Amino acid sequence: MAAPATLAELTGNAGDFLGRLASSEWLWRIGVALAIALVGMWLARLLAKGLDRVMTRVGMDLILRDFLRNIAYVVLLVVVLVAALDALGVPTTSLLAVLGAAGLAIGLALKDSLSNIASGVMLIVLRPFRAGDAVQIAGQEGVVERVGIFQTVLRAYQNHDITLPNSEVTTSPIVNFTSRGERRIDLPVGVGYGDDIRHARAVLLGLAKAHPRVLATPETDVLVSGLGESSVNLVLRAWVKTPDFVTVRSDLTEAIHRDFAQAGVSIPFPQRDLHVYHHDADGRPLAQVTAAVEDTDRG
Repeated sequence: MAAPATLAELTGNAGDFLGRLASSEWLWRIGVALAIALVGMWLARLLAKGLDRVMTRVGMDLILRDFLRNIAYVVLLVVVLVAALDALGVPTTSLLAVLGAAGLAIGLALKDSLSNIASGVMLIVLRPFRAGDAVQIAGQEGVVERVGIFQTVLRAYQNHDITLPNSEVTTSPIVNFTSRGERRIDLPVGVGYGDDIRHARAVLLGLAKAHPRVLATPETDVLVSGLGESSVNLVLRAWVKTPDFVTVRSDLTEAIHRDFAQAGVSIPFPQRDLHVYHHDADGRPLAQVTAAVEDTDRG
């Protein structure tokens, strides 16, 4: 077993290192390495921006542009790092081998992160949605902002960000509301059992066709969906342009409440009947029963 180094030896080794560092050769290498690093990072940023402009010019999708630009920038930074270390005199071949082994170990430790990267690539290749699409993913609804290397960001309708890991996005059902230009509104409506269903259907069809944003094709229709406890359940189905969905749904709901009242069609709601009894099970008035109980207590 080797003897521990003495203070003098450690001081001597440090002195030798500082001496080499102060030599003109080492100063030259450090200067060259710093220059390569600074210029390389500047060029990497410049090339990434140039690539983004080229992809924009050819009309490439925003999500794909951002993803490829980020990947290109990271690869260029790795090249700059290797070049700077080579200029410093570090044996890059051995370093790359060490980095490869370390990368394997880190990859096993960070398998979830690597899964997110692979899922990001799948999202870019398969393209189930684009930037600006209104989607529902893993129970979350919003507009797609971007797909990053590790995560997908949605902007909720309430104007806050929703961040989802890419691996969760690819393993969850994705509902894209924007992929098709038209969307159907299914509006459930209940009418009383004593009302004329044909009259109620005519009122619903009339108010839907009167709305300027309801499409004529596909045709609006009204179906009887079932018989409830207190109402006959109808469904108004009207087609609109996807961006108009929320506004038209609100307008139709308001119109149903207004037009049904004018047309004499009732909208049932749950009610509870309360029966008040003034006698007990034997038919005696409650006042008499109460008096008898009080006499018993006094006795």
